[in-house]
Amino acid sequence: MTVCLPALAQTSTPDPEALAREAMQKLVEKQAREAELKAIEQRLAGNADARANLEKEIAGIRADRAALNKALLDTTAKTQAGEERLGALEKRLALLQSSETAIRRSLEGRRGLIAEVLAALQRIGRRPPPAVLVRPEDILEAVRASMLLGAVVPDLRQEIEILATDLGELVRLRDNIAAEKLKIGAEMEQLAGERQRLASLIEARREREASAAKDVEAQRALGNELAGQARSMRDFVEKIEKEISVANRAAEAARQAIEQETREQRERMTALAFKDPARLAPKIAFADAKGLLSLPVAGSRLRGFGDPDGAGGTIRGISLETRPNALVSAPSDGWVVYAGPFRSFGQLLILNAGGGYYILLAGMQRIDVALNQFVLAGEPVATMGETSEAAATTIGVGTGQPVLYIEFRKDGVSIDPTSWWTKSQGEKVRG
Repeated sequence: MTVCLPALAQTSTPDPEALAREAMQKLVEKQAREAELKAIEQRLAGNADARANLEKEIAGIRADRAALNKALLDTTAKTQAGEERLGALEKRLALLQSSETAIRRSLEGRRGLIAEVLAALQRIGRRPPPAVLVRPEDILEAVRASMLLGAVVPDLRQEIEILATDLGELVRLRDNIAAEKLKIGAEMEQLAGERQRLASLIEARREREASAAKDVEAQRALGNELAGQARSMRDFVEKIEKEISVANRAAEAARQAIEQETREQRERMTALAFKDPARLAPKIAFADAKGLLSLPVAGSRLRGFGDPDGAGGTIRGISLETRPNALVSAPSDGWVVYAGPFRSFGQLLILNAGGGYYILLAGMQRIDVALNQFVLAGEPVATMGETSEAAATTIGVGTGQPVLYIEFRKDGVSIDPTSWWTKSQGEKVRG
């Protein structure tokens, strides 16, 4: 019988770099859209300013048109007044011309008498009246001339005086009327030009007002269009921001998943490496063992890295209070480069963990490994004593219990070992 095993569903882990690239592309697109949105908003502000200026110009044009209309009405009133004065003068001129005609007709009726008188006066002027006593025959002629002159001259003189007065008045009025006609003609010509100029200006203003109104309407339509573009662009930018946020969260989740998977894999590999009893060298680099090492002894912390040492300096390692005769194990793989007493620290053990890292253990009573020996992580290497073997300036005083001093060094410089311990033991060290 054939048994069909169900295929395992393979779930592919999202690539955080691809997600990050996608988020970056969306960010670049968002920045470009924000730049477009800013340009649209600037155009929108310029459109509002232009529309306000056009509306102000239209208001000015309307005010100018009102002033021009008033000037046109004043001009029309002046023209009509001038025409009225001209009509009065023309009537007066017609009346005077009628009087002149009557006077001329009267003179024409007496033309024969006036001609005879003028002829007699002319003869008298050329020939004075004869002496009556010298030539008696001329007496009749002298009497006749005297009678004629006596009858005609007074009427003629009166008529001539009236005629002279009328003719003088007529000439004066004609001169005045001619001057007034010239003045009124010039004024009417000026008023006609002014009226034409005002009419042209009003028409130009009206056209400009209509054009400005069209411009305002066009600017208003453009403003509405730009506002719509700005709204759609803002919506698009907000959409991109949400997509970027989702992509960033997905990338971060994928990155954390990969880191967690890598950490778990590294821990499994490290655990497997530490479980290989046949290894003659560290299976992983000491720098990669952060968070994976176990404390070399069970105990509680007395002092931590960087705490004051009571002598004006700081502690360059950690101090753990242990039980009497507690077993000390190697925290990591390494080679024994020193094993023996050191000053007042009791027994000192130095392990070369590789990569420039060294582990110092001090305060033990007995060391159970030899120089140049390779020891495994967790391998027993020493035993604590009944009481403290370490210097008081290093571990503090007052307990009387055995104290193990631990120091990590990298290239000759002390480093904080806290991050190398497993989480639970790191919390014990910090607490």
